[in-house]
Amino acid sequence: MKGPLFYAKILLFGEYGIIKDSKGLSIPYNFYRGALKLNATAEFEDSHQKLVAFCAYLKKLPKATVHFDWKALERDLSQKMYFDSSIPQGYGVGSSGALVAAIYDQYAQDKITVLENLTKEKLQTLKQTFAAMESFFHGNSSGLDPLNSYLSLPILIHSKDKIEPTGIPSQNPEGKGAVFLLDSGIVGETAPMVSLFLKNMEQESFRVMMKDEFIRYTDQCVEDFLNGNLRSLFTHTKKLSQLVLKNFKPMIPPQFHALWKKGLETNDYYLKLCGSGGGGYILGFTEDFEKAKIALKDYRLQVVYNF
Repeated sequence: MKGPLFYAKILLFGEYGIIKDSKGLSIPYNFYRGALKLNATAEFEDSHQKLVAFCAYLKKLPKATVHFDWKALERDLSQKMYFDSSIPQGYGVGSSGALVAAIYDQYAQDKITVLENLTKEKLQTLKQTFAAMESFFHGNSSGLDPLNSYLSLPILIHSKDKIEPTGIPSQNPEGKGAVFLLDSGIVGETAPMVSLFLKNMEQESFRVMMKDEFIRYTDQCVEDFLNGNLRSLFTHTKKLSQLVLKNFKPMIPPQFHALWKKGLETNDYYLKLCGSGGGGYILGFTEDFEKAKIALKDYRLQVVYNF
């Protein structure tokens, strides 16, 4: 058995905002991928054990959520099934989402397939199913990461209850500008970061900032990106980066605070959270990638998209 490949994802815009109904834009990232395989060697024993625990969790989900072919699933688990994945864990690029998508694709009965007409209702059903499944890994999940991995399409998030596949402007391979990943070298954990955000939301000043500034800039960035308004995109990305540095400092590893600030001062690059933060990748936007590379020469960078 060698299952189909499922890809990583990058939430370009919407981190934390989508919890409070901002827009969001999530894209597949084909650089990293994973597939289900059998006969785990010692190297993949951890992955196999995690799958065993995950499937035990799935058995406890309400029957109405999703029906699995348990006979096939248990047979494959007994043959030391594992998830062979290059997607780094704790890096904000959807490692658990790809695994959830792979299990659903292989074993869900009466599954919604990517080939059928994906109505609003079907997308919501998929998202809710994936949220219930992925909660095993994070304690709470929006279901967006597995949905992105499963569909392998960019997803535009209008609000919690309104999502749709979308097209994004074609990349310009010759373009100087880029969206890139900066490797923090630290593994992040989603659950504590989200808990911290929800605790912050209990403060009125933080709620007002989210409503009046964070969500407004996020929505504008999504619109600018989809419409190819680059000048406006960089203006709003800078505002978003400033806002995150001021209000989400605990989500940014301390050793990156000065680097974040330097980008805002020089305009060589702007940094933002990739997922929940706390480590993993940091997302960067630049109008001149060569300039950003020089400024960030001590770090590992990966281009995600060229303007």
